[in-house]
Amino acid sequence: MLSELLTRRLLFVGGKGGVGKTTTAAALALVAAERDRRCLLVSTDPAHSLADLFGRPIGHRDTALTASLWALEIDPDRQADEHIETVKARMRRLVHPRSFAEIDRQLDLARHAPGTMEAAMLERVADVMALAGHQYDQVIFDTAPTGHTVRLLSLPEVMAAWMDGLLGHRERSARLGSALRHLGGGRVKGDDLSLLETASDHDEGSRDQQLNELLQTRRRKFVRARELLLDADVSAFLLVLNPDRLAVLETIKAHDLLTRFKVPVTGLVVNRVLPTDADGAFLNARRRQEAPYLEQIDQIFGRLPRVRVPLLADEVRDMETLLQLGRSIVSADDP
Repeated sequence: MLSELLTRRLLFVGGKGGVGKTTTAAALALVAAERDRRCLLVSTDPAHSLADLFGRPIGHRDTALTASLWALEIDPDRQADEHIETVKARMRRLVHPRSFAEIDRQLDLARHAPGTMEAAMLERVADVMALAGHQYDQVIFDTAPTGHTVRLLSLPEVMAAWMDGLLGHRERSARLGSALRHLGGGRVKGDDLSLLETASDHDEGSRDQQLNELLQTRRRKFVRARELLLDADVSAFLLVLNPDRLAVLETIKAHDLLTRFKVPVTGLVVNRVLPTDADGAFLNARRRQEAPYLEQIDQIFGRLPRVRVPLLADEVRDMETLLQLGRSIVSADDP
């Protein structure tokens, strides 16, 4: 049974591109809303399809879909632009005006550096994760393809380590400045990290102290997001796959990586399985082809709750069909 998915504050739905992650996430979100849980459905996939699925615009901010369901599509490019502009505004409060142009130039270059969009996306995801249990009873993420998701999940630890190193470097610089001042050397002008006009001890209200507080606040946000993600009582990761060779291989890799990161993988949705009553030579051939993959899935993921979702005769075009699909996922027995 996968009904426990709707008891978690955070649910991540992931898998190979094109296997039906968005449909699955949307179906589960509708069931959560039907059960009077205030639910936020979030797309982090750059190729957003939530708006197409629901047949209405869904933007960068929360959009009401039903009385208990909201949705948003996080735009990585827009998020990176907003992130850079926020950093610029913060830095202008901390540096001498003569450094403004150089700060803008460096940050504009950083906008196109590897990892910038992932970091900006992560900060937005961390903010949204914090809403679970407060503004919303549950937040369901329709994640990007598995490789992107794993990189996203690893960033909190990486960035926390980077910030620890940066803060440690600044602390050593401050201690050196204090020692020089006590030796009669006066205050130390500037430092190599912040471009501050004056930087030595972290005096109350100083720009150095403000920068330290900004770094610590951001670090706490990332660490808190990581803690939530790794808490099996709070978070769940649902893998979606089709019974074909590439999807099975991708899911094996994803499961191994998520397990290595200690992310709680709660179950599998095996999507688009040919129904047993489908007939014809072509469909029989396709059924024989998928049979060994279904067996492989049961063997490899035998410890995980699983549900097989049949291939539907028509596209999922309306909320009622989505709702029926979600009900079947959370109430189906393990095959």
